[in-house]
Amino acid sequence: MSTTTGASAPRDTARANRYVIGIDVGTGSARAGLFDLEGRMLATAKRDIALFREAGSMVEQSSAEIWDAVCASVKEAVAAARIDPASVAGIGFDATCSLVVLGEGGTPLAVGPCEDAGRDIIVWMDHRATEQAERINKLGHPVLRYVGERISPEMETPKLLWLKENRPQIFDAAWQFFDLADYLTWRASDDLARSICTVTCKWTYLAHEQRWDESYFRKIGLDVLADEGFSRIGTRIVEPGTALGSGLTEEAAAAMGLVAGTAVAAGMIDAHAGGIGTVGIGGEPQRNLAYVFGTSSCTMTSTSEPVFVPGVWGPYYSAMVPGMWLNEGGQSAAGAAIERLIAMHPAHGAAKARADAKGVALPVLLADLALERAGTATEAVRLVKGLHVVPEFLGNRAPFADPEARAVIAGLGMEDDLDSLVALYVAGICSIGYGLRQIIEVQAEAGAHVEQVVISGGAGQSDFVRTLLAEAGGKPVVAPRTEEPVLLGSAILGAVAGGAFATMGEAMAQLSASGSVHQPATGAIADLHAERYAAFKALQLVYRDMRAC
Repeated sequence: MSTTTGASAPRDTARANRYVIGIDVGTGSARAGLFDLEGRMLATAKRDIALFREAGSMVEQSSAEIWDAVCASVKEAVAAARIDPASVAGIGFDATCSLVVLGEGGTPLAVGPCEDAGRDIIVWMDHRATEQAERINKLGHPVLRYVGERISPEMETPKLLWLKENRPQIFDAAWQFFDLADYLTWRASDDLARSICTVTCKWTYLAHEQRWDESYFRKIGLDVLADEGFSRIGTRIVEPGTALGSGLTEEAAAAMGLVAGTAVAAGMIDAHAGGIGTVGIGGEPQRNLAYVFGTSSCTMTSTSEPVFVPGVWGPYYSAMVPGMWLNEGGQSAAGAAIERLIAMHPAHGAAKARADAKGVALPVLLADLALERAGTATEAVRLVKGLHVVPEFLGNRAPFADPEARAVIAGLGMEDDLDSLVALYVAGICSIGYGLRQIIEVQAEAGAHVEQVVISGGAGQSDFVRTLLAEAGGKPVVAPRTEEPVLLGSAILGAVAGGAFATMGEAMAQLSASGSVHQPATGAIADLHAERYAAFKALQLVYRDMRAC
């Protein structure tokens, strides 16, 4: 087993190639973006991917469907850009931290009781392993210091333990267990190397010591993986951006419309790619908290020395910015929480029809209506007097690492009109900002300070949302120049693997730039947010005390 930085392709050759491709696999879609070496996106393409839900908290996907969606997206983006495929220097992948289970020869294995072998992925948000995670946490192994003292059911070792206990025939038949990003790079390059990002953040690999901790796996009941020398979860661990294998295989290149041998980079978790695409702004990653606001949200803070924050994952060494430590927090439901919140309102159907007629997403319509009623985004908080939301529909990822936490809504009346839906939407966005503020404060108390938030992700693309997050969160929110920082982050990996840049730091500094900046509230509005933030924390505490009854 080894950890390597790997060599990139010859730089003079790659500089002749003027483009890089970033591939992002989120919860609901696969996307590809083609960039030039100035960080400008020239074309993008997207394919939706299915999500299968079982009873309880089981959520599954198909690796074959995802691979087909990736290939189709890349081929379409290359065609749309009208470039010579031979001019692509490299490709990079990011994906959700979902568990892919394959049998011999890469055949898919059924991970759930439906026995559909096509459903071979346990999705990141799947909480079937909550009991296993709780048992692991009670054991108190020292490895847990590097996940904020508590492992999450969203991580891979609890899911592996669930498979071993509930699907032993599948566990035994598995040839490889992959994080989704590592599965994609294997499909592209035929290289089984794992990324430091994936295995450190979600599998308990100790990157700072370049080893798996055998005693952890034996203590929790996964001793078989240690007995095998970890051959099914990764024996060669490399830094993101490392060039893999001999580049694209003939088969993968044909499926993507690219040239065999095009550099393939070791990948990253999707949120971390968003970090790579944003924290280089200003040339000082430690100043910037990367905030990826999508279906869930992730906060990523870089420090030069390890900082231990209870309830916040990490510190992880070199998991995002090479040579720096990473603390990772976030909210298990963020964009998804807003969608659930507004879907519960009686006016949802009529508002959705109105949004559809206008050709916009419902949250966009609600933001526009809030601006009409309040005059400015800053004044919108006045629309929600007495209405408070704690949006923890899927638990609290940070800073409490509490998967049993649930949402609280206080102050609802009998109103069923559009104005009350707008108010509920605004209260929801503010609550996401208060959750962000809570993570920032807890990290600062432990010694991980940030000066500003750099935002990415589909749910945070509007200026209205960015302004509310800055004012509720108490820090400036910087929007990157590119509209697709997650895709840019993946493209940066491809640029390094293809030799277009010598280091990740050089590529980040060259390709990332800031756009608009949204400042925190001042005066009476700041005081109002402070009062609402105190109410947010009080509601969290009240529910925690009463949920057992």
